[in-house]
Amino acid sequence: MKSHTPSAHPSAPRERILTAAHTLFYGAGIRATGVDRVIDEACVSKVTFYRQYASKDDLIRAYLDYRHERWITWFEASLTREIGAGLSAPDALVATLKNWFGQPDFRGCAFLNAAAELGASEPQVLETVRQHKRAMALVLDALFGSETGAKGDMLSLLIDGAIVHAQMGRPTDEVIGALHASIKALCSHDV
Repeated sequence: MKSHTPSAHPSAPRERILTAAHTLFYGAGIRATGVDRVIDEACVSKVTFYRQYASKDDLIRAYLDYRHERWITWFEASLTREIGAGLSAPDALVATLKNWFGQPDFRGCAFLNAAAELGASEPQVLETVRQHKRAMALVLDALFGSETGAKGDMLSLLIDGAIVHAQMGRPTDEVIGALHASIKALCSHDV
């Protein structure tokens, strides 16, 4: 068990718990991470933990909401930055994803992972996953100027496949190359 000092974690207990859960759930998995491990990493007591989150399920929902806000903000900012640097929409998307796949802590999509881990046993989690994917598709529709919503949905499916292949260990350059070719083919057709 780690030895922590309160001064090392000056943030509020709820924030420390959520931050620790984010790191642990994404890095090790939701099912593989017990409440005791989150409590240890957050430097809180069990009483404090349960005052903040009534159950692990409550913490999982808060984690997914937190992850969504962080990821979608990063995604939009990265796409905007790449477009601002003069890249086309397909190239901006590919550059953004290549950057993400190359991060040392990349472990795929937190939402796909949650759906795979918790599946149909957690309908609220699956709804959160669906909402996240809809939000991603809306960002893509805006980026690609799709008014029907179809392009965002199709691009989301392509991206999810690329994420899974990158997570499985397929070389990033191969995944990105296949994704880029697929995006260009999709964009060459009027959808």
